[in-house]
Amino acid sequence: MRVIAGSHKGRRLLGPRGPGLRPTPDRVKEALFSILGDRVREARVLDLYAGTGAIGIEALSRGARRVTFVEAHPSSLRVLRDNLTRCGLDGAAEVHPEEAEQFLGRRREDTGPYDLIFADPPYRMDAAPLLIRLDALAGPHTLVVVEHGTKTPPPAEAGRWTRIRRYRYGDTSLSLYASAEENASPS
Repeated sequence: MRVIAGSHKGRRLLGPRGPGLRPTPDRVKEALFSILGDRVREARVLDLYAGTGAIGIEALSRGARRVTFVEAHPSSLRVLRDNLTRCGLDGAAEVHPEEAEQFLGRRREDTGPYDLIFADPPYRMDAAPLLIRLDALAGPHTLVVVEHGTKTPPPAEAGRWTRIRRYRYGDTSLSLYASAEENASPS
């Protein structure tokens, strides 16, 4: 795993440790950031189910203002913190060592709204409740990206969120969501 572009381009990242952990493939990460383009610059980013932090670190490398990482798995959490330190990005990151559901269940004054929200939940998880719980952390123009198995797509709509695009990369897919208000407004 490596940082693909930006200020930390080429930096090697530590990979996941333990069974059942699956990092986002570099080709999917590269495609995602190509899709997002300049939307990452100066963005406040939430990385749920952050794993080793590769997505959030890529966002920081590409100019995101701040990334909040949420990860509960102890092994992944150690790797995430090591990767942030190796890249010298500790100061632009906030790490929450807890389950995403716990994080979303607490409203903090210093949390949100986020410009971009990445979620890479377990592929078998129903993403609809997750999407609905993101409302409290989102602004009117927030974009949500859910990574999921190609054979298990999340719903087309959940709460205020409507899927605006789905991209397939073999067994991995990305679904992009915007609020219904954003979809209704002219671009």
